[in-house]
Amino acid sequence: MAVPEAVQATARTGKFNKNAARRVRAAGKIPAVVYGPGHDAIALEVDPKQIARILYSDSGHNTIFDLEVGGKNISKAMIVDWQYEPIRDSLIHIDLKRIAMDKLLNVSVPVKLLGIPVGVKNFGGVLDLVLREVEIECLPGDIPGHIDVDVSELGLHGVLRVSDLPHSEKITYLTDEDATVAHVTSIREEVVATPDAAAVAAATPEAGKEPEVAKKGKPEDATKAAAPAAKK
Repeated sequence: MAVPEAVQATARTGKFNKNAARRVRAAGKIPAVVYGPGHDAIALEVDPKQIARILYSDSGHNTIFDLEVGGKNISKAMIVDWQYEPIRDSLIHIDLKRIAMDKLLNVSVPVKLLGIPVGVKNFGGVLDLVLREVEIECLPGDIPGHIDVDVSELGLHGVLRVSDLPHSEKITYLTDEDATVAHVTSIREEVVATPDAAAVAAATPEAGKEPEVAKKGKPEDATKAAAPAAKK
């Protein structure tokens, strides 16, 4: 994992309401907070461009970096939550967490599939990624940017499980080992044949009969009943 640049932050003072947050954003910064065991939470303001570079890096939000407040290095930290403004798609707030490099962390890491499965190449199957991330436990310095797995030998209806992912002494999988990560499925269009009209007629007793046609005018009984009245 490449060592990222230190994140420069400034401590915020005063009220921490919506109006104060708007003023921070109007100045080109975004509100943030850093917290962690053994220390009080500190309200900060940081450069959104610097945070965006971390989020879009290879290791993403799992990146461990130096957090400097007022020019002083206070701790190692990582991004644990962030918020975007949906219309402008811009960062508006982030949460940071202090990290102890000698203590295990639980993190979610993306899975990266390599190669084209045999079931796709030779049998027209479709590779379906079920789990995009898996949860692991490891030291902060051992967090992988992503977990790579070769799926070239995966045949039609083949299943890749967590137990098939690369394992090492440095990481422990917290996601169930039997959980499906990806599989190769087949798509078949079911063609329903239209039955022959003659076969339907032979199989249906009422088939072939002339349909009854409703007679127009008054029913016969009604005509007879009206006849005496006409003679009067």
